[in-house]
Amino acid sequence: MTHPTLAVTRLTLTRFRSYASARLECDARPVVLTGENGAGKTNLLEAVSFLAPGRGMRRAKISDAERIGDSRAADWTGGPGWAIAAQVQTPLGPVEIGTGRDPAGGESERRLVHIDGRPAKGQIALAEHVAVVWLTPQMDRLFQEAASGRRRFLDRLVFGFDPGHAGRLTKYENALRERARILRDGPVDPAWLSALEDQMVETGIAVAAARAEMVRRLEAAASQGVGPFPAPGIRMAGAIDELLADRPALEAEEGFRRALADGRRVDAVAGGAGIGPHKSDLAVTYRAKNMPAELGSTGEQKALLIAIVLANARLMKAETGTPPLLLLDEVAAHLDEGRRQALFDEILATGAQAWMTGTDAEIFRPLGERATHIQVAQSQLSHAEIW
Repeated sequence: MTHPTLAVTRLTLTRFRSYASARLECDARPVVLTGENGAGKTNLLEAVSFLAPGRGMRRAKISDAERIGDSRAADWTGGPGWAIAAQVQTPLGPVEIGTGRDPAGGESERRLVHIDGRPAKGQIALAEHVAVVWLTPQMDRLFQEAASGRRRFLDRLVFGFDPGHAGRLTKYENALRERARILRDGPVDPAWLSALEDQMVETGIAVAAARAEMVRRLEAAASQGVGPFPAPGIRMAGAIDELLADRPALEAEEGFRRALADGRRVDAVAGGAGIGPHKSDLAVTYRAKNMPAELGSTGEQKALLIAIVLANARLMKAETGTPPLLLLDEVAAHLDEGRRQALFDEILATGAQAWMTGTDAEIFRPLGERATHIQVAQSQLSHAEIW
């Protein structure tokens, strides 16, 4: 097997979720975590998800990840605060990443980041080193729930190709919030309002363009499907996406700027802005049935989601040489044997380090020595026997 160039080779947790402390060393192979429900498997996946920008795969508050119920923990951590340390193999060599809740912040929701022992200016710096994509049981309804979840899912795929996308999103969202505050509370300084709208236009069009390009390449990569997984149709839907689709970027910027200026009075009442990439949606169809994904069965929706994730890994491998880390929480257990084998085959073919969880070790038997098998019991880790 060709080893991937992005892999977590050491993971250390301190006061994180159910773990008072834990250390796991592995190589570049996929990692299989098996154990009973509540053993701490998903907590390990969440820890890996914090090696990328954002709120992790649970979208929890920083304080929610703090271990509770162990009064002795403060003796060796020096106070409150959880920490994750990892050695990550990257195309440019090993990188040491540390992140966690600020121990001096009291009730702070601030997350600190260190890279190779030096403080980073913010979480966005993580996108330069690590790309992570995840699937969780909660995402089974991704196509039926709010568009915000689908935007976050797509943006995480974009990060793998364009780390700067994270910074542009942050700048856009900051300008959006500040404009909404000024329109709501006043006083309205026309010059400052125009400056904020200029920032929204500049970053917003860049965000929309990056998403559109990602969707274009992703749909091409997913068009044939992966074995028994269906081929999805993928497109962006929204007013800003329509602006960008049928005119040059400069004309789209002017159209966006006019729409913001014309919408100030309505936006002051409604809050936010009536147009922008924050209103866009990722529209997915079951291509073979010409059916919107949200109308499919639960199994069909899960299969489409897996097909997109695998297509993204295949695309990243082809274009950058480096597939993302894949965090697959309880995914394999709900697939039939054919799709499960196809999932394993595709993971191995792309060389992705996939972290997979399950309660039944037997379903991972086909991976054998091609994966690292870890038994998780009451937040204790041990290497499992390979059959």
